[in-house]
Amino acid sequence: MQDSPYASSLVLGIDVGGTKTHLRALAGDHRVVDHVRTSGGWRPHDTAAAADWLAGLVREALPADARPAALAVGAHACETPPQCARIRAALESALDVPALVVGDAELLVPAAGLDKGVGLVAGTGSVAVGRLPDGTAVQVGGWGAVLGDEGGAAGLVREAARAAWAAHDRGEEPDELALGLVASFGVPEVPALGAALESATDVSAEWGRHAPVVFTAAEAGSTLARTVIAEAGRSLAALVARLAARGAVVDDVVVAGGTVLSQPALYDAFTASLAETVPAARARPLREPPVEGAVTLARSLL
Repeated sequence: MQDSPYASSLVLGIDVGGTKTHLRALAGDHRVVDHVRTSGGWRPHDTAAAADWLAGLVREALPADARPAALAVGAHACETPPQCARIRAALESALDVPALVVGDAELLVPAAGLDKGVGLVAGTGSVAVGRLPDGTAVQVGGWGAVLGDEGGAAGLVREAARAAWAAHDRGEEPDELALGLVASFGVPEVPALGAALESATDVSAEWGRHAPVVFTAAEAGSTLARTVIAEAGRSLAALVARLAARGAVVDDVVVAGGTVLSQPALYDAFTASLAETVPAARARPLREPPVEGAVTLARSLL
């Protein structure tokens, strides 16, 4: 990249989510770029591919004469410090720019203007991250829709299907939840839900898009759906409790993610369970986009 009038002050933050990616570049207080695109092609477990994808995004989004002075990335499915460090090293090599790469949940606390606390995401999936008193990052959850992600959209659908199957096995007539799932998946009856879920090629995205059915069924009076939502809230609170048990600072819990923030029933279930299990913790819905946390982290590199 050529030198540019932004070279000494341009900071770049990137939030790579499970569905969309948000890039923001600022020169001082001036917003140079605010760019949103899909996260299609993001492969965080292939270091070279991940770095190439990020470098291509930077080159695509920035003006031709703009060279960032620092870059920070919060990356979906960047699950361990060594994985993030490998992507960071490859990205610095590709762009010749000081960089920092962390898991996407680590953007929430700085985005909220805090120095410490827990970042909890419940969108398509779910994950929580905190820090020990010595600054070591600790992540819990985020195991994907097949094994975990309780409280995220895909996990809700998985548990809703399990609840519908169990009711079917008990000989109960399909309720609003079972009927909603059957209609949403386009299958003729409850037993066919299994094949529909198993046929997904992108499990998290394809399961997760059916999550509104669970909340609609709860509003219509489905006891099964309400139980699924209540358990999802307890599972999200359990992530915070695990961090607390490991010694992380959990006084403030910054909450983000389209599922938990757009569905009051889930947020209320989470906060009620949090008050019981970790009474000292305060939930704070994130009001700024997570990319602001990436910008803050990028500035810390200058």
